[in-house]
Amino acid sequence: MALILGVLLLLGLCGNTMSGGQSVSTDTPGALNYELLEMKFETQDSYQAGPIGALFNMVHIFLSVVQPNDFPAETIRRIIQKKANSSVDYDKIVSYEIGVIVCALLGLLFIILMPVVGYFFCMCRCCNKCGGKMHQRQKASGPCRRKFFAGSLLVICVLISLGILYAFLANNQVRTLTKSTQKLADSNFKDLRTFLKETPKQINYILAQYNTTKNQAFSDLNRINSLLGGRIHKQLKPKVIPVLDEIKAMATAIKETKEALENMNNSLRILSDGSTQLSNNLTNVKDSIQRSLSDSHCSSNQAKSICDEIRSSLGLLESNSDLGQLPSVDSQLESVNDILRTNLDELVTEGYRAFDEIPEKVQNETTDIVTDVKEVLNSIGSVIDSVSKQIPIQDTLSDLTGYLNNTEDFFHHSLPTMEKDDSYWWLGGLIICFLLTLIVIFFYLGLLCGVCGYDKHATPTSRGCVSNMGGIFLMTGVGLSFLFCWLLMIFVALTFIIGTNIQKLVCEPFADMSIFQVLDTPYLINEEWKYYLSGMILNNPDIKLTFEQVYSDCKKDRGIYATLQLQNLYNVSEHLSIQEHTGNIISEFENMNFTLDNIVLLDAAGIKNLQDFATCGIDKINYTTYLAQADKSPVKVNLVSFSNDLEAKANRLTSENLKQSLKADAQTLRNIHQQQVLPMEQSLSTLQQCIRILQQMSSGLPERVSKILYCLDSAQNFVTNNISSIIFEETRNFGRTIIGYFEHYLQWVEFSITEKIASCKPVATALDSAIGVILCNYIVNPLNLFWFGIGKAVVLLLLAVVFAVKLAKYYRRMDSEDVYDDPVL
Repeated sequence: MALILGVLLLLGLCGNTMSGGQSVSTDTPGALNYELLEMKFETQDSYQAGPIGALFNMVHIFLSVVQPNDFPAETIRRIIQKKANSSVDYDKIVSYEIGVIVCALLGLLFIILMPVVGYFFCMCRCCNKCGGKMHQRQKASGPCRRKFFAGSLLVICVLISLGILYAFLANNQVRTLTKSTQKLADSNFKDLRTFLKETPKQINYILAQYNTTKNQAFSDLNRINSLLGGRIHKQLKPKVIPVLDEIKAMATAIKETKEALENMNNSLRILSDGSTQLSNNLTNVKDSIQRSLSDSHCSSNQAKSICDEIRSSLGLLESNSDLGQLPSVDSQLESVNDILRTNLDELVTEGYRAFDEIPEKVQNETTDIVTDVKEVLNSIGSVIDSVSKQIPIQDTLSDLTGYLNNTEDFFHHSLPTMEKDDSYWWLGGLIICFLLTLIVIFFYLGLLCGVCGYDKHATPTSRGCVSNMGGIFLMTGVGLSFLFCWLLMIFVALTFIIGTNIQKLVCEPFADMSIFQVLDTPYLINEEWKYYLSGMILNNPDIKLTFEQVYSDCKKDRGIYATLQLQNLYNVSEHLSIQEHTGNIISEFENMNFTLDNIVLLDAAGIKNLQDFATCGIDKINYTTYLAQADKSPVKVNLVSFSNDLEAKANRLTSENLKQSLKADAQTLRNIHQQQVLPMEQSLSTLQQCIRILQQMSSGLPERVSKILYCLDSAQNFVTNNISSIIFEETRNFGRTIIGYFEHYLQWVEFSITEKIASCKPVATALDSAIGVILCNYIVNPLNLFWFGIGKAVVLLLLAVVFAVKLAKYYRRMDSEDVYDDPVL
C-alpha cells in the first residue's frame, strides 16, 4: 500500500504540473522552418548494474523458481477496494505466496530446531554421548571415510565462502547507496528544474515565431507588385509578347524597306546617268581610234593586218544601254515614307510599356486592401498571445517550483540521516558476514591443521598437537554454528519475505507496467470515480485517462497537453482554428476587386500603319527584270583587257605617231573603266542587294501582316476578356500563399502545444529513478543478494556441522582406543 500511495503521489505531482501547463515543443513542416528549443536532460533513461548485475539475475532466477505465479492483479484490486472475502481471497493470497510461505516455514523450522538441536547436542556431548566420548573405533574403512568427510567439508566450505562473498558484495553496494541516490536525485531535480525553466522559453519562442511569420507575409504584401503583378504579367506574357515582338520586327522591316528602296533608287539613278555618259565616252574613243587607223602607215603590208584587227574589234566598245532604261521605285518609296510618318516603333514601345506596367498598376490598385490585410494579420498575434495566457502554464510552473524546492530541501536535509542509516546497515551486514566468516575460518583451520598434522602411523591416542588442534577448530566451528546460525536465519527469513514480495509485487510489475493496470482499474482508488487521474486532473472521471497511458506517453517524451488529454479542459485546437483566424484574410483577398484597364497593345494608327505597309506595292515590283539587268556588265567587253590588247598591237607598229595615238586611246579606255565602269558595277552590286532585301521583305507580305493583325486581335481580346479571371485566380493564389504562412504557423503552434511543450519525460524518469533504480536496483537487489548469500551459507552450515563432527574424531587425540593382537597400521 505504501508503494501504491508513493506511485500515486508521483503521478499526482505530474498531474499538478500538467493541469496548469500545456507545453509545446515541436518540429515543423513547411516553407518557414520552426525549430522548437529542445530540452536537454542529463538523467539516463536506463540503468546498468555492472558486473554485479549477473548475481542479481541469478537471484531473480531463484525467485522465479520460488515464486513462479503471475502478478495477482485481481487480488490486489479486491484488497485495495476492501472487498476481500476471507475464505476466497486468503486462499488466493496463500496460493500466490505458497513458495514464499514454504521457504519461510522452512526458515522458521530451522530457527526453532537449530538451537534445540544444538542444546541437546551439547548436553549429549557433555554426557559423553553423540560422539562425546573420546574413544574412536578403528575400522578398515576409516581412511576412506576420513578423506570423504574432509573433501565434502572442503567443498561445503567453498560454497559457504561463495555465499559470504555474495553477501559481502551486496553489503558493499550499501556503502555507495547514499552517494548514488544523491547523485541520481540531483540529476532528476536538475532535469525537473530544466523542465520548469525551459518551458516558458519554449512558449516565448512560439510566440516570437509569429513575428517571423508575419514579417514574411508583410514582405510578400510589400512586394505585391512583383509577386501578384508579376504572376499576372507572367500569365499574359505568352500571348502578348510574341505579338508585340512581331510588330516590333515589322516596324524594323518598314525602316529597312525604306532604306533598301532609297538605295535602289540611288543605284538606278547612278546607272542611268552613267550608262549615257559611258556610251558617249566609248563612242569618242572609237572615233579617235578610227581616226588613228586612217593613217597612211596602216596601208603598208606590215601594218595593214594589225590595223584591220584593231578596226574589227571596235564593235566591242559599246555600253549596256538597258541599264539606263530600268524603271525607278519612287512610288513605292513615297508610299513607305507616308507609312513612316506614323512612328510604329514608338507605338509598339507604348504597348510594351502598357503591358510592363501591370505590376505597378496592381500595387496601386491594392494599396488599401494590403493595409486591411496587414491589420487582420496583426490581430492574429494578439489572439495567439491570449490563447497562451489562457493556458495556465506559468501559474502552475510557479506552484511546482515551490513544491520542487521544498522536496529538494527535504531530501538534502534527510541525507545525513540516510548516511547514518546506511552506515548502520553496512556495519550490521559486515558483522553478519564476519560471523559466518569466523565459522568458516575455524572449519578451514580445522581442515588445514587436521590434514597437515595427521599421521597415519599414529594411533588415536598418540595423535599430534597439530592434528588435535584441527579437531578442536572443527568443533569450535560447530559450536559457533549452533550458537549463531539460527539468529542469522531469523534475519534471512525476514529479509527474504520483504525482498521477495517487493521484487515480485513492485519491481517486476513496474518493469512490465502491470502495476499500472491495477491502478487503472475503474473505481479502484475512489469509489465515485471511474478513472482516478481524469477525475483528479480533468474533473471528469468518465474520461479514460490511465496511469499506464500517462507513464508511456511521458516515456515517449510527449507534451503534457496530449499526455493528460488537457483538451478536455481547454481545447487549443478550437482557439487556434485555422479557419477562424484565416477566414478574414481569405475574405479580404476574395474581395480584392481591382481591374487593369487600358492595356492596349497597338492602337488604330499602328494597325493602319501595318495595313498600309502591306499595300505599299513592294510586292508588285518586277524583281526578276532588275536582277537580270543587275547581273550584266555595264560594257560588252572588259575595257582593261581591251586596252591592254590594243596597246600590245600598237607596239607592233613601226609608225611612232600611230603607236602613240593608239596607246593614248588605250589609256583613255583604262580611265573610263576606272572612273565609270567600276562605280557602275558597285551600283549594280548595291542594286542587287537591295533587290534581294526587298524581294525577301515583300515575299508573302500581305499574308504576314494579316497574320500579325490576327494574332494582335487575338492577344488583345485575350487580355481584355481574360484579365479579370487571371486577376481573380492569381489573387486567390497569392492569398493562399499569405494564408499558408499562418496556416503552417498555427498548425505548428497547435502541434507544439499539444505534443511537445513541457515534455513530461523528467517526471517519468523521476518515477523510474525512484522505483526502478533506487528502490529496486539500489535497495531491493542488494538486499535480495545479501539474504541469498547469507541464507545459502547458513543452510550449508548444517551439512558442514555434520561433516565437521564426523571428521573431528579423526583428528582429535582420543583418551582410549581399540586394542588388537595385530594392530592396524
